[in-house]
Amino acid sequence: MNPKSTIKGRGAQLNVPNRFFELSHEMRDDFLEFCHKEGEESDKNKTLYLEVFPKTIVNKVESPDIGMAYSMNPYQGCEHGCIYCYARNSHEYWGYSAGLDFERRILVKKDAPKLLEELIKKKTWKTHPIVMSGNTDCYQPAEKQFEITRQCLEVFLKYKHPVAIITKNALILRDLELLKELAKDNLIGVNVSITSLSEDIRRVLEPRTTIAKRLETVKTLSEHGIPVNVMLAPIIPSINSHEILPLAKVVSEHGALSIAHTIVRLNGAIGEIFTDWIKKTMPDRADKVLHQIESCHGGTLNDSRYGTRMRGEGKIAEQINNLVKMARHNYFKGKVMPKLNLELHEQFKEGQLRLF
Repeated sequence: MNPKSTIKGRGAQLNVPNRFFELSHEMRDDFLEFCHKEGEESDKNKTLYLEVFPKTIVNKVESPDIGMAYSMNPYQGCEHGCIYCYARNSHEYWGYSAGLDFERRILVKKDAPKLLEELIKKKTWKTHPIVMSGNTDCYQPAEKQFEITRQCLEVFLKYKHPVAIITKNALILRDLELLKELAKDNLIGVNVSITSLSEDIRRVLEPRTTIAKRLETVKTLSEHGIPVNVMLAPIIPSINSHEILPLAKVVSEHGALSIAHTIVRLNGAIGEIFTDWIKKTMPDRADKVLHQIESCHGGTLNDSRYGTRMRGEGKIAEQINNLVKMARHNYFKGKVMPKLNLELHEQFKEGQLRLF
């Protein structure tokens, strides 16, 4: 790896042009303590938090291969800086770049708890699990300051509504008591993303995260009766593909009930961002990795075909998928993630209506 020419503490190494448009905003500065821990000069690489005012907060998921019906994202953009993140493309719809802007301009939705409560109180709302972080991490560093995710969990608990969470941040443990209360009625499932056991890989692939804290998070949640699935996602050929079995073994030992995976796909602007990144950080294997990713997606980095885009095709994809099957067989026999309780919220609504 060649870190000398890279921007420390960031995943993307450039700001690609926005494919749609560019907007100007008034911004206020926030500086990230993480910069100093990683040796980054924060005055040259600062994070900006921008408040936005959406009319709705819960999104219906139309994609047939996602595995969720509804999602919500208290934040747009993400400081974790994961180079492969599919959510980077969504930042362009807000007028920003999918590159460094995605990591440094974080859109904050302070009205999210209010909008959520308004939705699930409606007579017309039929109970479905709502996934927090369907796009960007609801426990990213901004949450420490704004506590929007915590407020949303309080709403879910108040109305006995099922919720799932996807995160790679140990900050979720701050809300352990809330999660335990939700778990009593089978209203919560947590998905923790862990892509590597190697700090060297983590440092360049996901610069603003940690491995040890994520493993400890899986263990702590599991010990308190909160069901945890671990996302081995994405699997990137010749970067973390060799870690599937050891990763599965470790997360199972830490209490995870299941694993899920995807094979990396570099759609939209991510192809250019990832290509630039890997040639700067892993020049010795860049071409090999890029060619192997292409071999999983019909000869292209960009794969948007439902059904194959996340599992891939070809020999390398087949090997990866078979390793995951083997991992489940070896380390997750007898384990299963429980289905979330959909009845309690409906009963709660009926009880509330009787009061009137």
